[in-house]
Amino acid sequence: MATASNPIDETLQEFQFPQREAAFFYGLFLRGYPAEQLRKDIEVPAVVLAKWDRETQHEPRLKPVLERVVRYRRHVLAIFDNLIGHDAASQQVQ
Repeated sequence: MATASNPIDETLQEFQFPQREAAFFYGLFLRGYPAEQLRKDIEVPAVVLAKWDRETQHEPRLKPVLERVVRYRRHVLAIFDNLIGHDAASQQVQ
């Protein structure tokens, strides 16, 4: 018997591998995309954060999910920045 899966659980499972997403963005960086633009693509913009805050006032059960999204995106950004920093340091040594 198949059970219906919870879309929130499925979404949260996608947040288990921030390294993969950071590697995707790093690959774009290596192909010539500007780091600053990629950072903007990774970050959750302030306008979106404000909208989500308003939405959680009406739908409090969304708050933990949206907080998780923000933590995940910040983690991806930190990994991405680390990869770029490591790349820059390696090039300086050569």
